Amino acid sequence: MAKLPKEYEQNVFINCPFDTAYKLLFDAIVFAVQIAGFRPRCALEASNAGEARLERIMNIISECKYAVHDVSRTELDKTSSLPRFNMPLELGLDLGARRYGVGAHRTKKLLVLDKNRHRYQKFISDLAGLDITPHFGSPKHIIRHVRDWLSLESKSTNIPGGLYMFRRYKTFQRELPLFCRDKKDKKLNAGELTFGDFTHIVRIWLEEDEK
Repeated sequence: MAKLPKEYEQNVFINCPFDTAYKLLFDAIVFAVQIAGFRPRCALEASNAGEARLERIMNIISECKYAVHDVSRTELDKTSSLPRFNMPLELGLDLGARRYGVGAHRTKKLLVLDKNRHRYQKFISDLAGLDITPHFGSPKHIIRHVRDWLSLESKSTNIPGGLYMFRRYKTFQRELPLFCRDKKDKKLNAGELTFGDFTHIVRIWLEEDEK
């Protein structure tokens, strides 16, 4: 097994839709992970033209002890009339790493989300037996679930409560456009942030807000 990165215990792989319809939930997950003291990772990092995208995603999964997988996107694509299977594929890769991996990979921790509690049984029944957590399309629910799961699995006593985290997230949302414009070193547009930009902005905002 390749040597694990020193951040392995803090890395959280996020597997979810990256489109506009899901953006509030994605941003909420990223924010919750960071305010809890962990480091978000996801497939949006996989942009190295010299490396196959799937290989890069597998490398990211191998570098993360924790993972949040949302399998709620089952709608047919409006253009192709086909479903998207990226989320189930990445969940399968992570489950495989936990089952067939060695060492620390055997202790990987997964949170599996869906819109409703039992909906997954109609499209991916092989997940029966796993504890699927419903978020009902609500940032408030998703933040609380991510918070409670990280607190339980990491056994950390320093993670703030879910309601507090959600209120901070709402404040962050309101302040994000102005906060981006005020960053003299960046001059970023809040509507055009890359994953790296967004995680950096969240970290800086949290640091400055705590002063």
